[in-house]
This record gives sequence, C-alpha cells and structure tokens, in this order.
Amino acid sequence: MTNTEDSSILRENNDTVIVVPVFSESQVIASVISDLSQYFPNIYCVDDGSPDGSGEIAKKAGAHVVWHPMNFGQGAAIQTGIEAGLENPEIKYFVTFDGDGQHSPIDALEMIRTLRTGEVDVVFGSRFLDERTELTAAKRIVLKTAISYTNALTGLKLTDAHNGLRAFNRKVAEYVNLQQNGMAHATEIVNQISKGGFQYCERPVHIVYTDYSKAKGQSLWNSVNILFDLILR
Repeated sequence: MTNTEDSSILRENNDTVIVVPVFSESQVIASVISDLSQYFPNIYCVDDGSPDGSGEIAKKAGAHVVWHPMNFGQGAAIQTGIEAGLENPEIKYFVTFDGDGQHSPIDALEMIRTLRTGEVDVVFGSRFLDERTELTAAKRIVLKTAISYTNALTGLKLTDAHNGLRAFNRKVAEYVNLQQNGMAHATEIVNQISKGGFQYCERPVHIVYTDYSKAKGQSLWNSVNILFDLILR
C-alpha cells in the first residue's frame, strides 16, 4: 500500500478500538502492535499483571496501555479494555485481538468493514469456514465438541465459538459485562450476545499456530481444559 492508502485506512478506522489482552508477551507484542498500527490508530493493550515488562514494551510500540495490578485472567482484561474504549464517545467499533501473534490484522479490518454495513452488530471470526488454519485432528475434535456445547447452551449457531478474534459495535460493548475472568469468558460473551438479541455473522479468519503461541496456551491440552471449564461452569 502507498502512504496515502495507509493514511486513508487509519482515518477510516479512527472510530475503532483494538482490545489486546496481554500477559507476558514481551517476545512478540511489539510486532503485533506494529502490524495492527498499519490499519488501526487506537490499540488498547491491557497488561494483565505481566512480570516481563510487556506493558512497557507495548507502550513504546505505540499502544495505549491499561495495567492490572495482578493477573486477573483474559476475560477480565478484555472487559477492562472494552470499558477503556467506551470512555471515548467517538468510538463506534471494538475488536478483541490476541497478543500472541496468532491473529491477522487484515482479518480484523475485514470484520470491521462488515460491521460498517450496519447489517449486523457482531462479527465472529471462524477458523472453520475455510482451510487456511492448520489444526490437528485431535484439536479439531475437541474444539468442535466445545462449539456444539456452546451452541446448545447459548442458542447461537456458530462454527467457531472460542475464537478470540471478534468485532462488535458500541451497543454490544455497552451491553457486555464479562464476569468470567478465565477462558470461560469466550462462552459467556456468546451467551450475552444471544440474550441481548444482537444480529451476528461469521467471517473466515486465519489462525497461525506457532511454537510460541502453542507454548502460550494454544496447545491441545489447553483446548481440553477450556472444554472441561465450560462444562463445569
């Protein structure tokens, strides 16, 4: 893209906040913010008690940073980021975006463009709508089981219920009130969107599983833990 195109996209997205929950992402958070900042001027990182200086790195990279005094969990960090974004009355759209480098800013951009049509209030990213995301057979089975459970629980019909890449408008941001601090927040937010009667759709997204992201919690066993946490709650 040319500099003119870059500037145009940034101006277009000045009404959007990217909420990035961060816990000990010092190795990758600067590059995540650098990639996002090509398209989005408002990147809100919530440092969830990182002991490795992730928040300071994010701030130097150009993000607006909110600090938690201790590690509360990803759900709590997302809720804090949403509330921080709502303080600006000019913000119309929100994106939740993982801090480990597995999400694509281009996917986030396309999700916001879908929201701008006004036809839906929420866009869920789905790794199962195309073949770009590489998943082991075992992980696919576990995720599909969790999706079936979440769909039955919430009444929504999603192909991917536990994808951290999602976009929604201000009405949804004002309605959502996450109480599940851990990974169960993914089902909680779907349930709240269902109860609120918001219109939604899904878009295909590419999730990149690296050795780093797997070590940070994208392994098969983490998926199993999410499933058990979901059932128990």
